[in-house]
Amino acid sequence: MDAPDSHPTADVRERILRAATRLFAARGFDGASLADIAGEVGVTKAALLYHFRSKDDLRRAVLAELLDRWNDVLPRLLMAATSPEGQFAAVVDETLRFLADNPDRARVLLREVLDRPDEMGELIDRHVRPWVSVICDYIRKGQAQGTVHADVYPEAYVAVCMNAVLATVATMDTMRALGPEPAGARDALIAEALRVAKVSLFRPDTGERAGK
Repeated sequence: MDAPDSHPTADVRERILRAATRLFAARGFDGASLADIAGEVGVTKAALLYHFRSKDDLRRAVLAELLDRWNDVLPRLLMAATSPEGQFAAVVDETLRFLADNPDRARVLLREVLDRPDEMGELIDRHVRPWVSVICDYIRKGQAQGTVHADVYPEAYVAVCMNAVLATVATMDTMRALGPEPAGARDALIAEALRVAKVSLFRPDTGERAGK
């Protein structure tokens, strides 16, 4: 498939992004070449460069797609929830499942956070901070109502949860060696991460209600 128009442009672009996500996750940005990515897609390097001007342009597109896609999901979750407790459970569960459906998403983000902290800080400020502010406002509301631990620092709590989610999903395949059985490992890890997040946020006397 040497010509850039061998497939519909949008389809080729999406396949390039998927392949780049896989290879950047597995090998890191420096370890994955444009030729490797093009080969996995089944196009030439020239065809790849027709869609993305450079390797760094492709990396930025991968990150933007991950962050933008989540920003599309979050508002719908917040609007659909029928209670603050429902919002919390829906947001955390959807975050975990969004990443767990394709662990390479978490691996790419984790690699980039470690390798390019300044640039990722700017992306987080632009793409992530708006919905984090919504969650923190919700936590403060819960503290005022007495359903959330008074000593929770909202921004720090969200940061810890984000790191825990990324690490849990990024290392999911390796951590399966600890149990449970592989068939149920994914759902068990998601359920436990959600349980820990709830217990550390909600007061014990409201924890059962918060999980509903």
